[in-house]
Amino acid sequence: MDPARIAVSKSRGVTIDWRDNHRSRYELKYLRERCPCAACAGPRPAQPEVASAFPIYPPALRIEGVEPVGNYALRIVWSDGHSTGIYSFEHLRRICPCSECAPASTAAGN
Repeated sequence: MDPARIAVSKSRGVTIDWRDNHRSRYELKYLRERCPCAACAGPRPAQPEVASAFPIYPPALRIEGVEPVGNYALRIVWSDGHSTGIYSFEHLRRICPCSECAPASTAAGN
């Protein structure tokens, strides 16, 4: 599936208009949590809970940059330093969070 148009908002996310007239909107956190790279897709160690009298507020997640990878994917550079995920258009379409697609991706285990 090929996109007709891709719009990137560094502070909000990515919107893709697909050639079949479907629109997918991906919020930052949703995309970052679904990074397809080997480090993110594999088993993740549990993060220890740290008790503190002063809550720590991590900086807001942002997209620092987006690069095309051939004619089949996007590589997103994240503000948390991560940049190895290659989001193929097939992967992006499969994880579309819209109400029409979400039931299908849930059933497929994504």
